[in-house]
Amino acid sequence: MSESKLEIQMLHDRLLVREAPEKGERRSSAGLVIPDTVKMATRLVWGEVCGAGTGARHVKTGDRVLFNPEDQHEVELQAERYLVLRERDVHAIASEHPSQGTGLYL
Repeated sequence: MSESKLEIQMLHDRLLVREAPEKGERRSSAGLVIPDTVKMATRLVWGEVCGAGTGARHVKTGDRVLFNPEDQHEVELQAERYLVLRERDVHAIASEHPSQGTGLYL
């Protein structure tokens, strides 16, 4: 999140998420380079929660979450792109302590 705090409060179970930038190329498990231009099945993406409503029970500001980019509403704040999601649209939360299990809450 940028140095200046956003003057916005999310309501209910809504989350304000900044999508993590994707790398241009990916590698398959066999080591083949998959260019960015190849369209694959809908992929889940990672993002950082920049704001959470009071009804959000499991997700908090600063969490890294996995979600479907199709389930989003886009908003621009301070010339930066954010997504508005419901907490139920989040598939996983990355753990800060990967030594305590898989590192994901499903």
